[in-house]
Amino acid sequence: MSKELCCRLIRNTVTSMVAILRASPMGKEVGYPSKLEMRAMSQKIVDYYPMLRDADTHMPYVTIYTKLYKRLQNMKSPRKRQGSMLQRVQILDLEFEARRAFIDADVTREEDRPTKIFEAYPCFKDIRNAMDELRRIVGGSNCKCIDQMKGRWAEFCSKVQFYGIWKKVLKPPLPLDVRGGKWPFHTLNPYIRYVQITLLRYFSLSTVEFTVTLFNALPSLFPSPTTPPKRLGSASEALLHILQPGEDAMLYLEKRPLSSPVLLFDGTTSIVAVGNIPVTTLPLEDFWEGMLVLMAYYYTLHLTYPKCVATVLSVIQTEVITDAIHDQDATCAYKKAVAEWKSFFEK
Repeated sequence: MSKELCCRLIRNTVTSMVAILRASPMGKEVGYPSKLEMRAMSQKIVDYYPMLRDADTHMPYVTIYTKLYKRLQNMKSPRKRQGSMLQRVQILDLEFEARRAFIDADVTREEDRPTKIFEAYPCFKDIRNAMDELRRIVGGSNCKCIDQMKGRWAEFCSKVQFYGIWKKVLKPPLPLDVRGGKWPFHTLNPYIRYVQITLLRYFSLSTVEFTVTLFNALPSLFPSPTTPPKRLGSASEALLHILQPGEDAMLYLEKRPLSSPVLLFDGTTSIVAVGNIPVTTLPLEDFWEGMLVLMAYYYTLHLTYPKCVATVLSVIQTEVITDAIHDQDATCAYKKAVAEWKSFFEK
């Protein structure tokens, strides 16, 4: 086995182990695999790939175990170096102006920017830090900014259901037995709660199915005049790609024609990637917030929206993030989409 393939095997194995563990009931208590689990996995690997065995017949898996453990330590070490979350937040607050000047300077090509920024600020591979950076950029010192944003996202998603039916992009609702269901959106706003309860009664989609359907529908509800690259397929692939059984996430990212943030979902685990860089995993219960995570990385890394989904991302920017677009940057497609959206709810 070549060195490149071996490195990819080690990297993907550790990433998968961490993702599976975090998706399990123990994920909140145990963030990383134990040494015993790493040893068991290394034994399985050398059994499956005999060419990776060591000469020692008693412990033929030592080399693989060492590589797995080193890779795991590399994943854990940035968090240790950066100290506690509170300390990181304080440091990031103090360095905000200088950091944004560096990131917004546009001195590197956009496709190379994520790599350069992650090298300088590895803390942004943590979703919490990326979301907090979005808060600094948009909300300043408003510590409730992200929670308010999530509330607006919940309301936006609720409205999209009705708007999608009117636009004939989504199918009419089906009956639902609500006794076993629980909607993931939480808000004190009575109007939003009313809409959520109405949706819970009338829509039969699970949270995951709802989220996938939403991602697929958004580019059609708020269309851009530019067609997506042929290798991409539909415009929704710029936001979310469903991994097929046996499909390798790294191979997909290497062939992907866009360098923008994207979610990769295999049915149980969601990977947040930027360009060809898998950044982190998103817990299943937070999958519905995936669009906000993508927006956080667009803002944090100062990235341009892909033309094929520029309209829908601009709508989310103004309607959910509540970040205004300058008149000279507002395209005809965006103005038309917002006008139709607001007209529908003013009827």
